[in-house]
Amino acid sequence: MEIYTVKPNDNIDQIALTYKVPVDSLIYINQMVYPYALALGQALLIPTANSAKSRVPAETLGYAYPFISPWVLSESLPYLSSLYVFSYGFTEEGELVEPVLDDAWMIEAAKGQRTRPVLTFTSIGPDGRFHSSLIHTLLGDLQLQQRIIWQLGRTMQEKGFQGIDIDFEYIPAEDRVPFAEFVALVRHILSPFGYRVSVALAPKTSSDQQGLLYEGVDYRLLGEAADQVMLMTYEWGYTYGPPMAVAPLNMVRRVAEYALTQIPKEKIILGIPNYGYDWPLPYVRGTTKARTIGNVEAVQLAISHGAAIRFDEQAQSPYFHYAQNGVRHEVWFEDVRSYRAKFALIRELGLKGAGYWQMMQLFRAGLILMADTFEIAKEV
Repeated sequence: MEIYTVKPNDNIDQIALTYKVPVDSLIYINQMVYPYALALGQALLIPTANSAKSRVPAETLGYAYPFISPWVLSESLPYLSSLYVFSYGFTEEGELVEPVLDDAWMIEAAKGQRTRPVLTFTSIGPDGRFHSSLIHTLLGDLQLQQRIIWQLGRTMQEKGFQGIDIDFEYIPAEDRVPFAEFVALVRHILSPFGYRVSVALAPKTSSDQQGLLYEGVDYRLLGEAADQVMLMTYEWGYTYGPPMAVAPLNMVRRVAEYALTQIPKEKIILGIPNYGYDWPLPYVRGTTKARTIGNVEAVQLAISHGAAIRFDEQAQSPYFHYAQNGVRHEVWFEDVRSYRAKFALIRELGLKGAGYWQMMQLFRAGLILMADTFEIAKEV
């Protein structure tokens, strides 16, 4: 595949003629909307027949809620090794809290595409929020842990899950070692039944990094405890933060390079955001709230407002500004250029693969580019 950046006076017919590819192919791959207008600076993925680049094997996973569109899921599954169903929580009494909506259809759809369905186990309580107190209660009671693990194993067997991902956030600093021991216990109990255990890790750049997200996460211990880890390398730009790239490559690299000092590279999945944010300006800390936006939606927003898309070379991320109802906005999102940079980092560092948060909106060009870069590890 090649990437073309739209220039002044370009149109889709001219680009298709230049590259000798059908217009319909460009429209389909890039999810263009009639009348197929283009934004200045927009990145288009173009299929070519002269690529000699070798693909490398990779694990590819994506998180999804049970309310995902069946069409979006069916379009995404061919590109995924594993589907992480989000999510299963628990109560202080040790009762498993299942998703409100039925997830059986997702599990069956995944199996139909030789994609491994994985149960995502979180520290989310009945109120739908992450809780440090729940984590502390669980990690301080071995009987509670055994009760939870037994329920997880039974649920996985009954529903047909083929693995488990542990995604605990805001782990108390004093529970750093007990959390790793819990992950190891889950693996010890479930591995004999063929279940692979993964763990999602907050994006640390050093062992002594301060903050509620980081102090309870020990990369070395968790790398030893789990079969694989997923680095949550996104959310530098976030809902309540100042406008910036969601996953700036310079910061993603720092996290990945630190992880390699603590965890074998064959266990590391690099997290990739499948979304962006739209901030109203000026940004006021504690007041401004960004709107989550899909990658395809972002391009259409730029087109509708006549905005030129720019590309930050350090962050390797696209962004643009527009005005609406007298308010100026700043948008950062992902495109095939930012994905190509992240895929190149995975190849450069020899990591195991890529993990998407989350698959709720389809970004077809990104998935096709991934398949052009990696040989996706599907179940036999």
